[in-house]
This record gives sequence, structure tokens and C-alpha cells, in this order.
Amino acid sequence: MAAPLPACSRRLLPLSLGLFQGALLLFFAVFISYDEPSARAEDANLVANQLHSIFPLFQDIQVMLVVGLGLLLTFLPHYGLSAVAHNFLLLNFSTQWALVLQGLVHHFHHGQVHLDLHNLLTAEFAAVTVLISVGAVLGRTSPCQLLIVAACEVPIYLASEWAIVTRLGVLDVGGTITIHVFSCYFGLGVSKALFGVARRPVHPKETPTARSDLLSLVGTVILWVFWPSFVAVLCQPGDAQHRAILNTFLAMSASAVTTVVASSLLERDGKLSPGHVQNGSLAGGVAIGAVADMAMLPVAALALGSLSAVACILGFRFLTPLLARKLALQDQCGIHNLHGLPGILGAVASTVAILAASEDTSGSRFSQVSPVGGNASEAAGGRWGDRGAGGQALCQVAGLAVAIGGSLFAGLLAGTALRLPCLAQPPEQLCFDDSLYFKIQDQAESPGPGSTAEEGALALKE
Repeated sequence: MAAPLPACSRRLLPLSLGLFQGALLLFFAVFISYDEPSARAEDANLVANQLHSIFPLFQDIQVMLVVGLGLLLTFLPHYGLSAVAHNFLLLNFSTQWALVLQGLVHHFHHGQVHLDLHNLLTAEFAAVTVLISVGAVLGRTSPCQLLIVAACEVPIYLASEWAIVTRLGVLDVGGTITIHVFSCYFGLGVSKALFGVARRPVHPKETPTARSDLLSLVGTVILWVFWPSFVAVLCQPGDAQHRAILNTFLAMSASAVTTVVASSLLERDGKLSPGHVQNGSLAGGVAIGAVADMAMLPVAALALGSLSAVACILGFRFLTPLLARKLALQDQCGIHNLHGLPGILGAVASTVAILAASEDTSGSRFSQVSPVGGNASEAAGGRWGDRGAGGQALCQVAGLAVAIGGSLFAGLLAGTALRLPCLAQPPEQLCFDDSLYFKIQDQAESPGPGSTAEEGALALKE
């Protein structure tokens, strides 16, 4: 049984979270308010229609992040309780932190920040980047370290998203570049800076079991079902949103089928790898985000979903071991394969789709609501006439470069900060173990043979 954490480490988490929540209460009391209800009947009806159109999609995204993503991370058999609980904690912490930053930067007028459902939704998009990034260091970090990652990543994401969408005018309605690519390389940067150049051997508690793989696959299925809502929620209602839902479903359906084909062919006995199915089935949803609302042929969505699944599985089979061997890069959940490679593929697909589209239909084909506020078609599509399709394609490439370079550099800095001793990084012997952070009743009643508190204390001292 794992030894208890030192007193200073036990107090650091509740103290820091308590101070954060207290400061947030004060900030909300002084600056946050709701919009005044409209007295005009037509305005009230408009608000009601907007609420009814966006709230079901918002609920779908809640299920994705809390249930689907939480269960997806339970593939570690002795770390499932920690994975789900820390995912839930980070979602709430990051969303509140993003609400504060967004309110101060984008919605602060006359000394007040007016809060609405759209603000909350875009704040959760910022939280998604944190949930993805920590997958690279899952099981080898303490809750305090995860909170530091969230505190650092949310403002960097908001700045990156503003630069990519508002300044460069990149079209990315589903967050392929701004969310998936950014969070992937931020997480890899954190991992590299935190763990250094030493290659870590496989931990005995790291190997999934049949039960943990089953729970993780349930999470995959939940994410697969609700993913179209995540992609389409910020699209302009109407044709663009309709196209986004259809294209996302087609891409994810193709990636699910292609995953089975590719995984079976790569295994000598023809059996499926659970890790391939858990991740490859979602790769189409990552790649399609940059082109989901574009008026392309259905076969293009199917092809993109299949290619992204192949890229994801080949990444797990060949690229991850290569990066671990050559660069000593730790990627616990394979976020580079699920979010990085399909994200880059989706960004490339967006440049091809833009070049293939005729300029006279650009305004109707490409429109989205920017997560930082405003209409991205005004920032991007509105300037397309000046820059042309070639210029817009170059902006897509530039946005991809900014997302990769900026997030990787910021991740390296954040990972360096995580090496502070006060953040209580667990020693190698105690990684991937729920009992380090939670009371496990059966273990408390019947500790395993050869597992004593003294041994755990010695490991912590090391």
C-alpha cells in the first residue's frame, strides 16, 4: 500500500484550491453579472431560440468531457479513480480560470463582465486543451502539478487562439488547429521538460487489463457519439452547422471502420489492439474540425476520416516507440497519435479544400463563430477577397506553425516549472497508483504482502 504524502504536500492541494475558489468568489461578486432581460417580445424570443439551439449541444459536450474523456483515461488499471477524478477537477478549475481571463480581456465593459452561455462554452473549449495535454504525463504527476499545467496553459491557449483565428484569420471551426494541435504539442513540451532525457522503463502498473481496456472503450464510444456536437456548436446555424454534423459523422464512421482494418493488418495474428480501437476511432473527429463546415463532397469527409485513422494507428505502432527511443519522449496516452498527427492532417486538408474552392462561394462556404468572440467569417472570410484563396491557404499553414511552435515552447517552460520539489511529483515506484491520493477501502483492510508503509515512505524520500 502506498505511503501517505508528506504533510506539506497534503496541505498544498486544498490550500491552493481554496485560495483560488475564494479569489474567484470575490471576482464574481465584484465584476460578473448576467445580461439584463429584454422587455421586447421579439428580443426575448430571439434569446430563447438561441438558447434552445445551443444548450442541447452544450449538454452533449458536457457528457463528452466528464464521462467520455474520463472513461477513456481509465486504461491504466490501478489509476482509473485518479484519472476520472483529476479529469473532473481540471475541467472545473480550467473553465473557471478561463472565464476570468476571457471576461477581463474580451468582455469587460463599463466595469462589468456579462456572462452568457456562449462565454461558458468557449471557456470549456479552453479547458479541453488542458484535459488533452495532461494525457502525456498521466499517472506520473501529482494533482498540484496538473493544476500548474492548467494555470499556465489556459492563458497561453487564449493568446494562441486569438493570434490564429482573429489575427491570421485561420478557418478552424472544430478546433483542429487551435485545440487539438495546440494541446498536443503543449503536452509533449511539458513531458519533455519534466522528465528530461532519461528514458523510463515500462512501469509494472502501466499495462492495461481486460477490464480497464473495456472501460476505456466505453469512453471512446461515448466520445464518438457526441463528437459532432463538439465540432458543430460554434458553426453558424443553418447550412454550415448542418454540413458540420454530416461531415463529422462521415469522417468518424470511416475512421472507426478503417481502424479495425489497419489494426488487424498490423498484428501478426490478425487480432485487434484495444489501444488502436480506443484512439483510432476518434481520429476522424480530430481531423475533420478544420473543414467540417466547408461545402465539400461527402467522399472527402470519408477519405479524411480513413487517412486520419491510418495515421493514428501507424503513429502508435511505429512513431511512438521511435520518439521514446531517440528522444526519450514520454507520451502516456498517445496524444501525438490521436491529436497531433490527425490535427496536422486536418490542417493540410483545409489548405487543399480552400484552394479547390471557388472564391465566389467563399462567403457562404466558410463561416464560423470565433471562440474569442465575434464572427470569424468577418475576420477571415471577409478578408478573403483581398488575399484570395492562395493567401487564405497560406494563413492556414501559418496558423498550424504558430500552434505547434508556440505551444511547444510554452509547454517546455511549464514543464520546467513542474520540477519544483514542493509540487510533490510521485517517485517512480508510486506512479500509476490510486492509493497515493485516495482512500482505497479494500487495500486499507487487507494490504498486500510485502507492501508496507515503511517501503512507501522510503520511496517518497527518494
